[in-house]
Amino acid sequence: MIRRHRLATGVCALLAALGAGIAFPGGAVADETEPQTAAPKVELVLDVSGSMRARDIDGGTRMAAAKQAFDEVLDATPKEVELGIRTLGANYRGNDRKTGCKDTAQLYPVGPLDRTDAKTAVATLSPTGWTPIGPALLKAADDLQGGEGTRRIVLISDGEDTCQPLDPCEVAREIAAKGIGLTIDTLGLVPDAKTRDQLSCIADATGGTYTSIQHKEELSDRVGQLVDRAADPVVTPVAASGADSCSAAPTLKSGLFTDREEFGRQRWYKVDVQPGQELRASVSVADDRAVSPDYGVLLRAVTASGREIVRGEAAGTGRTDVVSTGLRYPKPESDDDTATTESVCLQVTNSFSAAPGVKTTPGLPLELTVDVVDGPSAAHDVAAFGLGRGWWLLGALVLTGFVAGLLWGWLSRWRVAVWRTN
Repeated sequence: MIRRHRLATGVCALLAALGAGIAFPGGAVADETEPQTAAPKVELVLDVSGSMRARDIDGGTRMAAAKQAFDEVLDATPKEVELGIRTLGANYRGNDRKTGCKDTAQLYPVGPLDRTDAKTAVATLSPTGWTPIGPALLKAADDLQGGEGTRRIVLISDGEDTCQPLDPCEVAREIAAKGIGLTIDTLGLVPDAKTRDQLSCIADATGGTYTSIQHKEELSDRVGQLVDRAADPVVTPVAASGADSCSAAPTLKSGLFTDREEFGRQRWYKVDVQPGQELRASVSVADDRAVSPDYGVLLRAVTASGREIVRGEAAGTGRTDVVSTGLRYPKPESDDDTATTESVCLQVTNSFSAAPGVKTTPGLPLELTVDVVDGPSAAHDVAAFGLGRGWWLLGALVLTGFVAGLLWGWLSRWRVAVWRTN
């Protein structure tokens, strides 16, 4: 019994060491894209509609909880963050829907923060009118135009948009389709099911988060977290526009790229690979709206003449909101001094289909990672061992663990036998 236990322990330990030490060789790591250093921008978009008078957050009004949260967040905003505040439903008290749906204004401009001025502006707010979420998001996106740093909208609302048919979800998808790297996070104050669904949809469309808020402390903490997150260094994807054919495809260098792909269509990109280099590529396609189950994503590397080199594919059944796949293509070294750079075409195809009644435009968000690195070498990349030699190494380690387990078990039994004799 002791021998069997020791044997299992020894083999597991060796296999774990093998996985940790060999599966991720240090020499195969690619150069990373440098994070953005431009000033991050955040705009807080606050719902000041009449429903914010409700007294259901720790005995106070929703508006009072929002003001308290803003005061605390303004005090803690990092110096490097440029912050602005926009309101919706704060000025028009009438019943004209057309006028009410234009009621959004910038309370404090996006830029270096003057805490006193910002707090004074927030203190003047009073719950007033309509809930034009869609128009407010469009204006907020304009407020954050320009620059290369992180851009984030934090929307705080307690109800559904009252300005249909301008669907806020569609507005969020249109904003994301512009490729400006803008994220929308949403917070629902004591939300009902319809409000929760709408705010979740807005966040999902841009890769943001949704949070349901029931207490004042939750609101302050969450808004503060989102503002702080904007200051974290991130790699911002570069907008790319894939073509409908290999011949017209744009040439990409190593980096992270974002694009939009129509349902059931394909996008083409080119990458130049020199002899002795390896192309590594991966793609993720997200279903940012309701789609039919059973879908897939295909990534192919082909020559300029259309011959397939390698492919990667993945499928889903509706249980995930993103499908990802990847491929690797090592181009062998050449003894011919006249060997030239090869243009490899990357084809991204999806088999998504929209659920009934769901708009298919803009296309689905696509994120493509391209990495061109020096090819594997015998000294630094496990792939250089070849499959056969890799199995020999694995077999030798397993055999060593087996023998070590037998010896340890025999030694343990001998010590027990000596102890019993004495």
